[in-house]
Amino acid sequence: MTRAAVKVLLLWLLAMIAGVSWITQARFTADMSFFLPADPSPQQEVLVGQMKDGAVSRLLMLGIEGGDEASRARASMALRQALIDGGHFLSVQNGEVEGLQAERDFLLRYRYHLSPAVAPQRFTSEGLRESIDKTIGVVSSPVGYLFKPYLLQDPTGEMIEILSRLHPGSEPETRQGVWMSRDGQRALLLTQTRASGADTDGQEQAMEAARAAFAGLQTDPALRGLSLTMSGPGLFAVKARESIRSEISRISLMSSIGIGLLLLWIYRSPRAMAFGLLPVTAGTVAAIVAVDLVFGTVHGITIGFGAALIGESVDYAIYFFVQSGRVGIQAWRESFWPTIRLGVMTSIAGFGALLFAGFPGLAQLGVYALAGIITAALVTRFVLPAVAGEGVRVAPTGPLAHTTQRWLDHAWRLRWPMLVLAFVALAYLVQQRDTLWGRDLSALSTVTDEEAQVDARLRADIGAPDARYMVLVSAPGREAALEAAEEASRRLDGLVASGDMAGYDSPTRFLPSEQVQRQRLDSLPPAQAMRAELQRALEGAPLSASRLEPFLQAVEAARHSPLLQRSDLDGTAMALAVDSLMSQSGDQWSIVLPLRPTVLDDGQPSDIDGARVRQALDGTSAVFIDLKAEFESLYADYLGQAIALSLAGVALITLMLAFTLRSLRRLVRMMLPLFMTVVLLMAGLHLGGSSINMLHLVGLLMVVAVGSNYTLFFDTMDEDGGLAPDVWSSMTVAVVTTLIGFGALAVSHVPVLRSIGGVVAPGVVIVLVLAAAFITPRRVSDR
Repeated sequence: MTRAAVKVLLLWLLAMIAGVSWITQARFTADMSFFLPADPSPQQEVLVGQMKDGAVSRLLMLGIEGGDEASRARASMALRQALIDGGHFLSVQNGEVEGLQAERDFLLRYRYHLSPAVAPQRFTSEGLRESIDKTIGVVSSPVGYLFKPYLLQDPTGEMIEILSRLHPGSEPETRQGVWMSRDGQRALLLTQTRASGADTDGQEQAMEAARAAFAGLQTDPALRGLSLTMSGPGLFAVKARESIRSEISRISLMSSIGIGLLLLWIYRSPRAMAFGLLPVTAGTVAAIVAVDLVFGTVHGITIGFGAALIGESVDYAIYFFVQSGRVGIQAWRESFWPTIRLGVMTSIAGFGALLFAGFPGLAQLGVYALAGIITAALVTRFVLPAVAGEGVRVAPTGPLAHTTQRWLDHAWRLRWPMLVLAFVALAYLVQQRDTLWGRDLSALSTVTDEEAQVDARLRADIGAPDARYMVLVSAPGREAALEAAEEASRRLDGLVASGDMAGYDSPTRFLPSEQVQRQRLDSLPPAQAMRAELQRALEGAPLSASRLEPFLQAVEAARHSPLLQRSDLDGTAMALAVDSLMSQSGDQWSIVLPLRPTVLDDGQPSDIDGARVRQALDGTSAVFIDLKAEFESLYADYLGQAIALSLAGVALITLMLAFTLRSLRRLVRMMLPLFMTVVLLMAGLHLGGSSINMLHLVGLLMVVAVGSNYTLFFDTMDEDGGLAPDVWSSMTVAVVTTLIGFGALAVSHVPVLRSIGGVVAPGVVIVLVLAAAFITPRRVSDR
């Protein structure tokens, strides 16, 4: 190796060391951010905030199955205590009274601030008699032990009023002192993790703590036959991350081994093999650094996509070694590099369109592809010739290359059959145009049907708030937002009463507006008047007024107490409930009210009628949101954007080829195989039962970008008098490496990666066959 070659190699090595050093400091993620809007509207920003840190995002539902009812109840009590002691959960509820000590003390202290029943007529003699009789009736009921200790302090039952409105009609049945499912086969626990929904590590630690605590219980022989089921948004996020991580490792290993073995067989030289890895190594490092620089984080799906691009980057080194081995480096620069350069430019045109996507995942893929391809091409052009020199030779093409090249003699026979097939496919696409496009974001979800069913069953059993339906109110200032939420709540109460939904959550239940608090406290009569009303109310009653002195003192204290503030909730689970449902952006405050759908006879939640909710909220600033519909609408916008960008990318590739070729005949001959491939792939996807999503579009755009390289070689070689054996050999190897890379994606369990790989892997083969059929003359091998 010459001194100049050593200098070039050292510069490459220094650049790689710098890049790897940068990568070690980069932030990698596998969370939901790949699917979230890059520039959300104010309403979408609130929804994204709820997904990341809202109350629903922190819920973890647990079910204990097996054994008998007594053992399940015993395990539930022990597990609740273990989770509370573990520190990973802010709240653990299973129906036990002991589990709500801090919350119970808070509600008792501020019951007159919080009870929606507090009004002037409630403290007249008639109102007092009615409310006290009702409270005594509750105390005499099977659940009376919960409220009996507070009868003399709270004879009007304000605590009962508050608790009865928290989960109207949705709280699980209590057996053996804990929550049980309707059929009695599961003990239920509802927890709120200390970690936010966006903190996947924290969510995973909480779940591991729950599993470890449950495993510890099974040292008791009576509890060994029990099993633990859990579900919630955090669980799905953790499983999605692990799925992506394992798939990336598997895909990278499959691609590396497959391509490595192929290159070793082609090069048959460790030295050539090492040099051949220079472009792909540089491209990979540059791509990751570029994504981190632009976005500040690198998503795991982007890395998986990059693993498939190894095949594309390897192609350039293959072209160089195979082609320069016959004509020399200088002749390669003059004859072959212009064609490779044009192919790189078409790839840039195709992938560059993704940079303008509002969908951050697509934009990351675009940046990764551009940086990787450009770097690999530049290293091939300027580094490989310097370090490899004229001394690297690739073994002559084998019998496989000769055999396949002889097939090209007959490729022209496919023209009419393929034209007919493409025409039929196009007619099918036109006929099915209304059902072609998939607008359901769940198609890209890693959640299995079984996991979704478990989640729905536990959610229905516990009556947990649904992550789908919510009402959003916004106002300038927190007090104005609380007042708007209270107005919306009054409208929603009518829907709960009519059975249109089971209930809803609102931070105003624990932090009412100052206006409402003042109205309630002003309803409390002075001590003297209160005492007289109470005496009249209890005439002839079994409960004497003299025993209710604690009640009179509490009312008088409440009359002079300060208004409830947010800081008063600290130390209770209500603090999280309030904070997770409220958000601030500048002076604007937003409050989310999650809605609970009614549960059908089969235990499944029903759909909430959005029209009824909107009608009930008419005249207020509140907005009903169906989160599923909202994100499907957002995804539909992204899909439309992806279609436009894909068409723009294809148009740019076409213009670039037209400008370079300056021949309409050659342009049509090159673009026809690409167009036919897209048509055949789209028809094949739809016939196979898949609606075309935006990741399929990315795959189709890649087929056009990569396939244009193949059509360019066929066209250039045909114009030069024929396709030389070594050129054909380099093309076939390039196709196989690309096929290996994207074929690994096609068998991935991650829908996003599978969608891309399932299009590109067959696409590169189809476009190669069509290019051979429509561009090569009737005789090739005899030239």
